[in-house]
Amino acid sequence: MRMRQSRSKATRGVRPVTPIRRRLKVVWIIWLLYRMLAMPVCISITNDAQLDIIGGIVWQSLWLIPAFVLSPWMTKGKSAYALLLASMITLVYFGASGVVLFTHIYAENWSSLWIYVIDAVLLLLINIWLFQLLKRLPSMNNPVNHA
Repeated sequence: MRMRQSRSKATRGVRPVTPIRRRLKVVWIIWLLYRMLAMPVCISITNDAQLDIIGGIVWQSLWLIPAFVLSPWMTKGKSAYALLLASMITLVYFGASGVVLFTHIYAENWSSLWIYVIDAVLLLLINIWLFQLLKRLPSMNNPVNHA
């Protein structure tokens, strides 16, 4: 005989958002640090031409301005509207990262390919956690009446 769990209908469909928020926050911070600091250093090390690391960090910082603007929303993970906008912007980052990755594959630049694979994987994880979190947050279509 099966034992039934006694939960009300209201709590059956509710899934916790805290683990997803935590994962999203961690992966977001890792990606920002990787993209801004580790990526220019790794590219400078693997490239034969002696590239300026400080110039690479400045360039990546400029490229990440929209991501820095999104950071408070991504680390809190509470506003569905803000996370929806963040999702669209991170998909643009993911698309750009994929283009760079496939450009290096096409150019057969195998020595620095792993740098761009890590970037694409981190962005893929960010987008996965964002979609999971957006599914678990309260619906934006059902406003609460305060009458």
